[in-house]
Amino acid sequence: MTNGFPICSLLLTALLASVQIAAAEPVKDIVVFDFEMMDSSAAAGIIPQDEIDTRYLVESTQVAKAFLQSSGAYKIVDAKPAATEVAQAGSLRSCKGCEAAIASKLGGELAMTGIVNRISRTEFEMVIKVVDSDTGIPVAFGYTGLRMGANYAWPRGAKWLMEQRVMAKLSDK
Repeated sequence: MTNGFPICSLLLTALLASVQIAAAEPVKDIVVFDFEMMDSSAAAGIIPQDEIDTRYLVESTQVAKAFLQSSGAYKIVDAKPAATEVAQAGSLRSCKGCEAAIASKLGGELAMTGIVNRISRTEFEMVIKVVDSDTGIPVAFGYTGLRMGANYAWPRGAKWLMEQRVMAKLSDK
């Protein structure tokens, strides 16, 4: 029994050291903007974004935020105070990098945007991009195509991108 004590002591010391190192890493403030839909389908001018599309965009945004928070390395900065500025920009996907300046004004070090492009009623693309708010330079990017599905697949696409692309690239920064 006493032979196991030194090993347990070493393991406990290593665990405490890793917790202290993790606690010493600075937490980055990130502004996660509401995901947007771009409709490039043939029906874009006929069938507008509806409440179901909006629901799944919100869920996709929440999935991204949950991944960031669960990592312990990021603090989500509320984007709502900049709602007027975002609305004036029209859409973040076409404002030529305004998300970085808006995030900087809100106190964020990073800015995340997500875009779902509707190609047809069953084909979509999703892009999640994270930029440095001071420079506007991308620090993480993820893209996926969603085929033979519908808007209910958007949160699943966000989950896959966060797991497989975005979080891995952010951990390098």
